[in-house]
Amino acid sequence: MNIRLLVLVALCTVILGGCASRQARTVSQNKSVVLRAEQEVWNKGNLATADALYSPNFVCHFVIGPEWRGVQGIKEVVAQHRRSFPDWHERVDDIIAEGDKVVIRFTSTGTQEGEFAGIAPTGKKVTIQEMAIFRLADGRIVEQWGMPDLHGLLQQLQTSPTTVQSAK
Repeated sequence: MNIRLLVLVALCTVILGGCASRQARTVSQNKSVVLRAEQEVWNKGNLATADALYSPNFVCHFVIGPEWRGVQGIKEVVAQHRRSFPDWHERVDDIIAEGDKVVIRFTSTGTQEGEFAGIAPTGKKVTIQEMAIFRLADGRIVEQWGMPDLHGLLQQLQTSPTTVQSAK
């Protein structure tokens, strides 16, 4: 009887341990996908990489402005943003992940050399703080909630918030 109980306990430990390590691998993989999207898509403007990192059903919800939908949507937004700020760079300061969600706090910098949300080029270098929550499925970003410091951005560009059409 004791041997059966010992075998049962050992079996449960292996099963539960396997589930935990599989979940840890998924969380780690999700973090890698988000970091790669930041580096390749946003920092380098490598739009072809978006095909592997974002789901065809991707949706981005921003606190201001329209939603972006699909891989083509993210490509268009990044291309437009990089026309406005060709040297745009997002440095991830913190990353936290749990289950299918990854949260990053990041510092974004860039020089406005093109029109941005109806604002003529200023040539000014800006630095803003941002946060984003990502939901991933099957190794791809499916959904994002973005929270940029738009007020801080507009202050640096010395523009009134009422003159902005839609940002990022």
